[in-house]
Amino acid sequence: MEQIRQARATWNGNLAAGRGTVRSGTSGAFPEMPTTWASRFEEAQGRTSPEELLAAAHASCFSMAFSGDLSKAGFPPEHVDVTATVTIRKLDRWTVVASALEVRGKVPGIKTAQFREIAAGAKDNCPISRALKGNVELSVKATLAR
Repeated sequence: MEQIRQARATWNGNLAAGRGTVRSGTSGAFPEMPTTWASRFEEAQGRTSPEELLAAAHASCFSMAFSGDLSKAGFPPEHVDVTATVTIRKLDRWTVVASALEVRGKVPGIKTAQFREIAAGAKDNCPISRALKGNVELSVKATLAR
């Protein structure tokens, strides 16, 4: 089974002074949001960036994969809270070099070591991680809330 999703972006003007927008295409779930070059490398000032959207995608994907893996292991989570921090660095060209996941979860009955092991597996195997693997350094810090 295959699923296709879309997002739409526009850009007006040159790179440094131009402005653009990005919005969901398939779902309509997120409205048109402004983007600029400055929002990537200076203050966001209410505008988003491709790296922030990548972080959102990675955090969302990981939260679902991790919750599913916990449930399959017999530990359905009460709650998981995930932050993805995407790093872009100037190498030969601007390059996304890392996506660091931090998860805090409330999961009854699980031991810390098993919680961290399942988090590492979800980090390696969620679809967004698999798309980034080999190009971007991936990490996860997992904290079990009591």
